[in-house]
Amino acid sequence: MKSKLLFENNGIHQEKFIKPFIIAEAGVNHENSMDVAFRLVDEAQEGGADAIKFQSYKAETLASKHSPAYWNLSEEPVDSQYRLFKKHDKFWKKEFEEIKLHCERCGIEFLSTPFDLESALFLNSLMDTFKISSSDITNYPFIDYICRFKKPIILSTGASYMYEIERALSWIQKYDNPLALMHCVLEYPTPNESANLGMIVDLQNRYPEYLIGYSDHTVPGDMKICEIAVLLGANIIEKHFTHDKTLKGNDHYHAMDVNDLKYFNSKLEQNNRIIGSYKKSALPSEQPARDNARRSLVAKRDIPQNKNIEEEDLTFKRPGGGISPANIEEVIGTRARDFISEDEVIVWTSIK
Repeated sequence: MKSKLLFENNGIHQEKFIKPFIIAEAGVNHENSMDVAFRLVDEAQEGGADAIKFQSYKAETLASKHSPAYWNLSEEPVDSQYRLFKKHDKFWKKEFEEIKLHCERCGIEFLSTPFDLESALFLNSLMDTFKISSSDITNYPFIDYICRFKKPIILSTGASYMYEIERALSWIQKYDNPLALMHCVLEYPTPNESANLGMIVDLQNRYPEYLIGYSDHTVPGDMKICEIAVLLGANIIEKHFTHDKTLKGNDHYHAMDVNDLKYFNSKLEQNNRIIGSYKKSALPSEQPARDNARRSLVAKRDIPQNKNIEEEDLTFKRPGGGISPANIEEVIGTRARDFISEDEVIVWTSIK
């Protein structure tokens, strides 16, 4: 699948990677409906995502019944993590197997973030790549368990200090799993001014051997935040995805929809055209400028036939096409083959 190829190529081309691997994070926006889940798959594929990702958990293994909310309660009024997760934890192995088959029919990669050992085990047969949530970056036994599947890992680093990232890396590096690190801000929604996209560059500088991506929680708007992340070099873009942004709930109001995704891809294509080549060279379209805006050696005064040409005989003017001023030392000391009139462009056949 595409994510596996991404890791095999390390996301790096000879040119800078401008087309990221796009993950539409459906999460639990299926709302326990297979019809909605299939619609999310269809629309993610239509919008140009490379993968659609869900979340696999049971409330009982994810949160205690006393876990408080950490999201915007005006958008998601449920003030208990346990009760919110309980609303959306009805999908399990059978449902995700059906969604995986639908993804295959549509030509989009299936992913799901596991949040417990049981879901990680059954998802192993459905996925080429594992995603580990920012919330589990300190969960050593869980990370160790997933590493044993020997598959690439995408690790989000939201709300993490560097020592926590380094510690998680030490656990993963024991198994030599291919790895991508995702900059992420765990604030729902994330204000644009809090996105701190410069942290992508910090991760690139610290870990040039790994893929670096961005997991976004800003309100989509014009998708500028994700666009900038790509221009900064993010190899992977992950953003929450919904079929209806007006729905109430924690993962709808800051999610993109199919139209946002299409617009984002169109902006990436436009940027790609504007950026063009990463190898400096003259372009074919610049040939008229080379011919006419460059300078040639020109006779500063009349030069009689057979006269030894001196530096004082020469100046440099447009157009190009004659002997370049870069070659002036080769011209000085030669003789004029014929009479050269003042202001005449000097060519190689003019001298001997």
